[in-house]
Amino acid sequence: MLETHNKTMDEARQGEAYGGQLEAEKKFEKHFYIESYGCAMNFNDSEIVASILNEHGFGATKIIEDANLVLVNTCSIREKAEQTVRNRLVHFKGLKKNRPDMLVGVLGCMAERLKAKLLEEEKLVDLVIGPDAYRTLPNLIAEAETGQKGVNVLLSREETYADIAPIRLDSNGVSSFVSIMRGCNNMCTFCVVPFTRGRERSRDPQSILREVQDLVDRGYKEVTLLGQNVDSYYHTNDDGSEVVNFANLLELVALVSPKLRVRFSTSHPKDITDEVLFTMKKYDNICNNIHLPVQSGSTRVLQLMNRTYTKEWYLKKVDRIREIIPDCAITCDIICGFCTETEEDHQETLEVMAYSNYDLSYMYIYSERPGTLAARRYADDVPDEVKSRRLDEVIALQRKMSAAIFKSDIGKTYEVLIENTSKRSEEHWSGRNSQSRVIVFPKGDYNLQKGDYATVKVTDATSGTLIGEIVAV
Repeated sequence: MLETHNKTMDEARQGEAYGGQLEAEKKFEKHFYIESYGCAMNFNDSEIVASILNEHGFGATKIIEDANLVLVNTCSIREKAEQTVRNRLVHFKGLKKNRPDMLVGVLGCMAERLKAKLLEEEKLVDLVIGPDAYRTLPNLIAEAETGQKGVNVLLSREETYADIAPIRLDSNGVSSFVSIMRGCNNMCTFCVVPFTRGRERSRDPQSILREVQDLVDRGYKEVTLLGQNVDSYYHTNDDGSEVVNFANLLELVALVSPKLRVRFSTSHPKDITDEVLFTMKKYDNICNNIHLPVQSGSTRVLQLMNRTYTKEWYLKKVDRIREIIPDCAITCDIICGFCTETEEDHQETLEVMAYSNYDLSYMYIYSERPGTLAARRYADDVPDEVKSRRLDEVIALQRKMSAAIFKSDIGKTYEVLIENTSKRSEEHWSGRNSQSRVIVFPKGDYNLQKGDYATVKVTDATSGTLIGEIVAV
């Protein structure tokens, strides 16, 4: 998700190289350098890869010149994302001229889709590893060190990496991701994920709870439960004796600690059930923030996208969320210029946005992805200039709504989890409230640290940030 105008937390870190939380006394003869692009799941996958590499003698480094192994964890969601990764690989190929022993590998979605081109046509990489093959990485490295190409892009119906403890890379020590499932069954026509990450499979709930408890024990105060379609989580024992759905899991995680904030991403509207909503309402530490992608406001276009709901059904879901959790923030994904989209379709998207009153939206121009159902079935027939103009209109409306929502928070008081010192001032803290709105406020004379909670009254607002002052700790 690189071509976006409001960035998620993980997208704001895209392309960043990671060190890791390594034991100080542990020494490594070899080192790896990793860059991650795209969704939160890719960043979490990089943490799994780091754990596997640590167990096989590789330590993390942020200095590429010190690396024996350079990895890029890739995204195939948009064309721009792939081009960004390709440019980085060309750069790494140049570095190899002075470091012929350096291995370069591609992980994740782009690896599965473009393996032949990356290996043979462009000769950019030594290793290609799909998202279900990370356990084989040490053997593939050994092959590549002999001059062979290391390749494994086989998809799995079982792999969840449930037994691997991720190394929290470049963590702020406050918030972390926990993957609860992999793959997707929805087959939206514009999306490549089912082809690059395979079918849905849910992780054993006990392994999830162990990982969450470990994070709490290490001082983390917030977890985000991850999945391509997180609220379709469904786990059953082999003998059918225990069934855990997403609402059940959400409750179990909330019960780990009342001081642990719980978030989740990403949702499909069809799976945000009343049971999930009432569970969110029941527990104060489950954040009042739901990502509810609509993609288009036109029922006709939604049918072409295979989104399985209508405009009217979606708006009723928004109403139900507001009814059960009145102060819930809703965020959204929107695609502008999907195949055959008319001006009337576009106006319906603007109408849905205005009705839903999103806190923010992740807004994209449609980018045809090879191999998807849309690429095979429909012509990408909306001119680029029309796509761009419609995107501008969507952005303008979202900015107007966001500014109004943030302005309406002036005078309100929120519990804020302190995440970091403000980027603009060492004298201010930055954190988020339950709705995931960023609040910046003076540190004052309070003896607070990252990971502490503070009660903050909002005194001012920009279109994307709340400004406040501490009223209690």
